[in-house]
Amino acid sequence: MLNSLKSPLLLSAMLSAILGLTACSSPSSENSESAAADSSATDENKLDTKFLTIATGGASGPYNIIGTSLSEVYVKTFGVNSKTQTTGASVENVNLLTQGKVDMALALSDVVTDAVEGKNNFDKPITNIQQLAVLYPNVVQIVTTKKSGIKNIEDLKGKRIAVGDQGSGTEVNARTLLEGFGITYDDITVDYLGFSEAADGMKAGKIEAAFFSSGLPNSSLMELEQGLDLQLVTINQDKLKEIIQSKPYFKTFEIPAGTYGNDAAIPTAAIMNALLVNSDLSEADGYKLTKTLFDNLDGLKTAHQAANDISLETASEGMVAPIHPGAKKYYDEQAAK
Repeated sequence: MLNSLKSPLLLSAMLSAILGLTACSSPSSENSESAAADSSATDENKLDTKFLTIATGGASGPYNIIGTSLSEVYVKTFGVNSKTQTTGASVENVNLLTQGKVDMALALSDVVTDAVEGKNNFDKPITNIQQLAVLYPNVVQIVTTKKSGIKNIEDLKGKRIAVGDQGSGTEVNARTLLEGFGITYDDITVDYLGFSEAADGMKAGKIEAAFFSSGLPNSSLMELEQGLDLQLVTINQDKLKEIIQSKPYFKTFEIPAGTYGNDAAIPTAAIMNALLVNSDLSEADGYKLTKTLFDNLDGLKTAHQAANDISLETASEGMVAPIHPGAKKYYDEQAAK
């Protein structure tokens, strides 16, 4: 009697367990397949890295404005923890990138050239940086007041000059250009001042001229123009072409009339900006970051006028650091279309 009771009970329990397992396994399998599909669908909107810190420059400069806008795009696109870091610009940015303290950096091509070759501010060649893109030209804007009598770069000899933050891209190309025109730091009184500090020094009459190397227009200069009778200093283009023979990262350039109330275009020099990453960045991430940059170029142009000169057609021309394999893949795809 006991055994006959046990058998139906046991059979019922076993059937319940089987049905329970079937009921559980079917939805679970569907959920798993759905999750896998979702994961596959959003794969292109994921990065291998979870953090993306971009080294920029001074708070008022185009580097910081464009870098902040790009950072916001990466947050929106990938959900990555992206932010910008205000710095002394190019030299510091390359060092931070090399040390792994940031993941991406903007820098002037002359500074990047020095880094790759291990010259000037760099004791040895830097081998762990790669380039995603050539961006816009950094225009050398040398300013003074009309009453100073300074018109050409040669007139700076014997004057008190702000040359940018020490080790910044502005300071590097200021020193290089001055030397190209036969002027060393021994021939002038040097003040290492960033954009806003240089503008303040000009207002206070403490300095006679200042170098501003940035995209056009520079916000500090636009503010300075409101209170001072500014004079833009010209750079002789024939002499500049001689300098370019040994310093090919320079190019001839003109500041358009009306940029800072100037009646005529001002002959000067420009250096292309580079967008850099650490070479540890995966090929997949390099591809996605490069693609997203150009997919969102209109937004960057809205953030700052300098971004108008960023172009897919020229982004891979004249790179001064090794190209990142992900960026190369993207440019090769675009060229094949």
